[in-house]
This record gives sequence, structure tokens and C-alpha cells, in this order.
Amino acid sequence: MGKSTGPTCKICRREGAKLFFKSSRCLTEKCAFSRRSYSPGQHGQRRSKLSDYGVQLREKQKVKKIYGLLEGQFRLYFKKAAQIKGVTGHILLRLLEQRLDNVVFRLRLASTRRQARQMVYHGLVFVNDQKVDISSYQVELNDMVSVKTDEAGVKRIKEYIAETKDQGIPSWLSLDANELKGTVVKLPQRDDVQFPIKEQLIVELYSK
Repeated sequence: MGKSTGPTCKICRREGAKLFFKSSRCLTEKCAFSRRSYSPGQHGQRRSKLSDYGVQLREKQKVKKIYGLLEGQFRLYFKKAAQIKGVTGHILLRLLEQRLDNVVFRLRLASTRRQARQMVYHGLVFVNDQKVDISSYQVELNDMVSVKTDEAGVKRIKEYIAETKDQGIPSWLSLDANELKGTVVKLPQRDDVQFPIKEQLIVELYSK
């Protein structure tokens, strides 16, 4: 995982998009991006216009931050996507969405991707009833993802699911909230990505 040690709200402001690092807080008036949507720093409000390369770089950085990846990891995903027949940008996003930590987050079994990653590391996440402790594990069609934790953990997860029921579950996943189990009913498509990402800029950046 690409670990950020600084304030996460500054990342959203730097990337110019709300990335939901703080879950439900991002939906309230306390959200730093809602209050100050300009870049952080002394000169954030009068930031100069980026070059074409700068725009491409910022888009790549934004996607890396969303999924919590280091440069080497992200480059490997791009290389793999480029080797698969189809639209490279769409395939890249599909591979990122199929990461186990992202699936746990998208099922709302965790409030953030970082929390989902910790759950995977700690052996609380199972795929087809087999414990998987690798956050980059790629889920496939018909895989069943479940969380097994103590009574207090189950209660917290169910409360979070109830609090965020209006957010919905992506169409490529289904959730059994009582059993804390989710199933991959189809592979994710471009329209299933919840963030405004211009993946073609990333393809152009790596194609230079």
C-alpha cells in the first residue's frame, strides 16, 4: 500500500476532487474540500495553470491515491492492462476495482479503503470461505467475499451499512447485510467507477 502520513484532506484539495478518505465525514459540512476546494498551501488559491504533462501527472496521482498504490504497483497494473485486449484505460480501472480491499470497501464492509486493507491484513476477510490476507488479490466472477470478526466488529459493520444504505452497492456486486457476505455477480465496467477519472490522460502519460 502507498501509505500517506500527512493530512488526508489535503490530498483531496491537491487533486481537486473529493476522494472520501474519511467516509461519512466527507458528506457533511465538516469536509475540508467542501469548505476549501482550492489547493493547500500559501499560494493555493492562485495556482498557475498546469501544462499538458502536469494535467496527466495529476490524474495519475489522483488514481494512485484513491486506490492507495505506490508508483511501482500502479505501473505494473498499467503494464498488465496494456497486455489485455480492449481499451487500456477501462481495463486498468477494472483491475483496480477488482482488488480485494476495494471490493470490501465497495460492499460497505469497511468505511474506507484503508480500513478494508487493514481487515485483509489481519485475516478477517475470506474469499469463497478461504482466508485471503493479500489486499491486491483479484476477485473474479461468482467469488464470494465475507468478513468474519468478533461480535463488536459485526455490530459496527452492520451499523455502518445501515447508516450508508442510501449510497447503494455497485451493480457488479451483491450484498447480504445480515451475513456480511458479498458476491461478484459480474465484472466491473467503466460506468461502475464512482470517481470522475479521466483514464485516457494516464494512458497518454505512460505512452510517452
